[in-house]
Amino acid sequence: MIEILYCGSSSACFEIKSGQPFTCGDAYTVLVDGVKREEGENNVFSLYGLRPAVKYAVTVRFDSGEEEKLEIVTKPETCCVNIKDFGAVGDGVHEDTAAIQAAVNFLPADGRILFPEGTYLISPVALKSHITLELCEGAVLLGSPERERYPIIPAVAVDSISGQELPLTGFEGLEQNTYQSLLQASYAENITIVGKGTMDGNGAGGDWWKDFHSFPAARPSVLFFNRCKHVTLHGVTIANGPSWHIHPFFSEDFSMLDCFVTAPKVSPNTDGIDPESCDCVRIIGCRFSVGDDCIAIKAGKLDMAKKYQKPADHHVIRNCRMEFGHGAVTLGSELSAGIRNLSVTDCCFYATDRGLRIKTRRGRGKDSLITHVLFDNIQMNKVLTPVVINMWYNCCDPDRYTEYVWSRKPLAVDDRTPHLGVFAFRNMECVDAEVAACYIDGLPESPIDEVVLENIRVTFAENAKPAIPAMENFAKERCRLGFYLDNVRKIRIRQVRMSGVEGEKLIADHYEDIEMENFEVE
Repeated sequence: MIEILYCGSSSACFEIKSGQPFTCGDAYTVLVDGVKREEGENNVFSLYGLRPAVKYAVTVRFDSGEEEKLEIVTKPETCCVNIKDFGAVGDGVHEDTAAIQAAVNFLPADGRILFPEGTYLISPVALKSHITLELCEGAVLLGSPERERYPIIPAVAVDSISGQELPLTGFEGLEQNTYQSLLQASYAENITIVGKGTMDGNGAGGDWWKDFHSFPAARPSVLFFNRCKHVTLHGVTIANGPSWHIHPFFSEDFSMLDCFVTAPKVSPNTDGIDPESCDCVRIIGCRFSVGDDCIAIKAGKLDMAKKYQKPADHHVIRNCRMEFGHGAVTLGSELSAGIRNLSVTDCCFYATDRGLRIKTRRGRGKDSLITHVLFDNIQMNKVLTPVVINMWYNCCDPDRYTEYVWSRKPLAVDDRTPHLGVFAFRNMECVDAEVAACYIDGLPESPIDEVVLENIRVTFAENAKPAIPAMENFAKERCRLGFYLDNVRKIRIRQVRMSGVEGEKLIADHYEDIEMENFEVE
């Protein structure tokens, strides 16, 4: 079965429901009105160069002989203008910011700006509602390397009459002044960015990756959306961000489909996408290869969570491939408003430090509830530690090394105490792990409610090297550690096989109930 994920005025995206992670295992050819347009084997594929308000017959022919037919009708639009008609040069030398901003400002609602092949050197551009940017193959929006060209946006503006606050920006769970991102929108809706082109933040071109802790404001993203609705990224490549590549912030209905996010493995804090306090996020058919977490779902630190009480809710991650980076899919550590209703399915992880990573700590607060989280049908290769839940995370906060963070004694449960609910890890194949198969470390005063580990296969690499499975104070290096669970109320382990484990297959402590069925070590 093939599902239509998105159909705009000039492009469409489809998903093959193969039941296999990322690729369907059967090559196919895509025909549009009987003419061959694409071929591939990934579960998600796209069509470009379509015309607005036109009906198309799409046929997908598999090498196995199967065939499926669909019909799509592209959306109408008011106009499509070429950015060069507004004076953009696209030679990578002349700055094209003014031309692009003029096109955005004067385009009517439901219009499209077309970027033909070329390199468009730009400083930050502000987007508006009801607009589509299409980056053709070979089109690159290249960020200026000069930090002085990036205005500093205040975290909160104040209405000069009423005194009411207007939230504008933030970073790492705090409302803080931030350099304007390359493409940025606030309080806007119906924004679409599509095509085979690239948005390149040019992080290495300036000083974004050097001594950034001394900057007067937080570094920008390539794309930042503050309190926006109905945003779609389709097909584009986002590269070399000054910090996080994509940052949806208190936004709703955000879709990222068949995109590629890339930065050098050594680039600092270049997360792929960090949806923060967002509702209804879809990340489907995307690839990531970055210098930090590929996907990091966040919900603010304590002060911001108390102020807005906006959890991360209804997130779907499916048919994605993550390479390198610290974590493939991460929750936290800024999650004080809570994260709930998350599913991560049909994904492939390659050579990330951790696969499925949850990180929190004392101080995130009583509303920091993470629950109803499902990870299902995941393939991992050369992932050092496939599953990590860490309630002792010791990074990014001034008090990170204090006794309050590291004390193993049960502390009083108060307004600062986080809580983790129910987690299910199912149908996972993990090859060439090195550090630990599963490392779950809860708080003694706030144990994790329940962890289900079912139908999982883990094999360790012969040349495995010791490393730290979770970032916490006084952490010990581990190597070929089996299942480690501490401070989990209910543990369910079913249909699990491991090979290459050193020591006991299971180390479990401070639990109330444990159930094991067919838990084997070869």
